[in-house]
Amino acid sequence: MTTVTEETLSVSEVARDSGVAPSAVRFYEKHGLITGQRTAGNQRRFHRVEPCLVKIVRVAQRVGLTVAEIRDLMADLPQDRSEMTLDAFYHLRARLEDEARRRLLALTETLDELTSERKLCEIPPK
Repeated sequence: MTTVTEETLSVSEVARDSGVAPSAVRFYEKHGLITGQRTAGNQRRFHRVEPCLVKIVRVAQRVGLTVAEIRDLMADLPQDRSEMTLDAFYHLRARLEDEARRRLLALTETLDELTSERKLCEIPPK
């Protein structure tokens, strides 16, 4: 359990600050993408960096990463969010950028294959 301070946010505050629905905040917590703690009154409370992490998760989803892949991407982040540093955010961003570029290259190669003069396959005659 955590002590409620001005540094913690409720589910609705994280949702508002990150631009998602409260249900998305609960989903991300359930799947280990963000970290919340419970108060003595059993309310979820989040560190003030969690809305930023939710925004990063949303970008990762747009890149096409699955929940498991996003969790792996974020595995190096400190569990104690008060220990988050700018370097940790920059490292996370760089890893996500690398993955986005890798996927873009793969999609570009696929598009080139689809739009080339080569046949993708031969349909056997009847």
